[in-house]
Formats: sequence, C-alpha cells, structure tokens
Amino acid sequence: MNGLTHFDAAGQAHMVDVGGKDETQRVARATGHISMLPDTFARLMGGTSKKGDVIGIARIAAIQGAKRCADLIPLCHPIALTRVAVEFTPEPDAHRLHIEVTCETVGRTGVEMEALSAASAGLLTVYDMLKAVDRGMRIDGLRLLEKQGGKSGHWQAEP
Repeated sequence: MNGLTHFDAAGQAHMVDVGGKDETQRVARATGHISMLPDTFARLMGGTSKKGDVIGIARIAAIQGAKRCADLIPLCHPIALTRVAVEFTPEPDAHRLHIEVTCETVGRTGVEMEALSAASAGLLTVYDMLKAVDRGMRIDGLRLLEKQGGKSGHWQAEP
C-alpha cells in the first residue's frame, strides 16, 4: 500500500516486524504549546493554581505519556526508553506554554511516537489542571522536530 509499513500486501493492518533490524541509538524530539488567557497564564506562572504545581505535574505526565505510548497507539511496539527529557518554556507575550520532549532508546524501532505522545500528555495535563478557570485554552503546534538513528538516519523538520 504505497510503502505504508503498517499494512500488509492485502491491505490489512499489522504490527511491523522489526526483528531483523539492527539495534541502534535512536532519538526523537517533539514539540507543541498551549495558549491561554492572560489571567490563566499568570496563575500558571505564579503557582497559584488550586491543584498545585501544574508544570511539575505536567512534566511527570509527559514522561508517563512516553512510557505508555504502546498502550495508546495500537500498532506501536513497547519500547525500553533510556531517557525522557521534558522542557517547558513560558512565552509571556503570547500567554502560552511551550513543551519540548526528547526520547531516547537503543533498539530496533524509533521513538517518534513516544516523543509525540509525551508532548500531548504534558499539554493535556496543563489543560486539565487549569480548565476550571479557562476552558478555551488551545493546544497547537504538536509536531516532530527531529529523529535520529535507524536505517533512515537523521531527519529534521523545517523551521
């Protein structure tokens, strides 16, 4: 089916066989952001949310999102992650919080989905913890920034 690896010759969905691939160091970075009202952003940055440390909890949620990716995305392989790093950067002028996640493993398949799942989980957690004051928050810009390793080598998104 046009080179799509998750479909067999008959067009049926299947889990890709990675058994014959070499184990290599694999890294992926993903990003996204959540925009909110100025007052909501002030609460986030001031640590005055009734639910506690929003960014700290969102960081843990992002790590869990990477670790549980195979439970959420049906054809993903469970991966032994060697590292998950989560960075949040506030953008005060835009009233938004930016996330960047880096996932690493030594294995036979990449960690792009883990990085994207992590970024999603982190941003969704921010939404969940602040929704009582701002249901109109918007999550945007979720995308893969870079992947390294494996047969296809290094790929980087256009700026």
